Amino acid sequence: MSSLLEHHEHLLEDRTEADVIYELLLKLGLDLCVPMESRTVAGKSVKAVGDGVLMLCLAEKLVATEIEAVAAGIVSWHKELAPAGDSTVVFRDSAFDGDVAKTNMAAILAQNGLENVRSL
Repeated sequence: MSSLLEHHEHLLEDRTEADVIYELLLKLGLDLCVPMESRTVAGKSVKAVGDGVLMLCLAEKLVATEIEAVAAGIVSWHKELAPAGDSTVVFRDSAFDGDVAKTNMAAILAQNGLENVRSL
């Protein structure tokens, strides 16, 4: 029997990070011309779109020992950007090395006001 929380790659193999970002912008109703910045947070590439309205970490691997540092970096950058309104944070579902890592990431972000956390 399989679990709903099992890790599967939901992204097509030939999809680039840019493809995923633009699809998310369209789905969230954001303008395709919004500013986008990149930073390395705890060794992972993180993007802030629309001055932090959308934050993405599409790293292929996020292990439990990295979760706290990545979450802290995202929270810090989000506070620095101070976007108006709610923000969405998106991760690659298959990146997490287990349900505990994914739950911890969501909990840390929620404790810091980033409650809209999604995974692809």
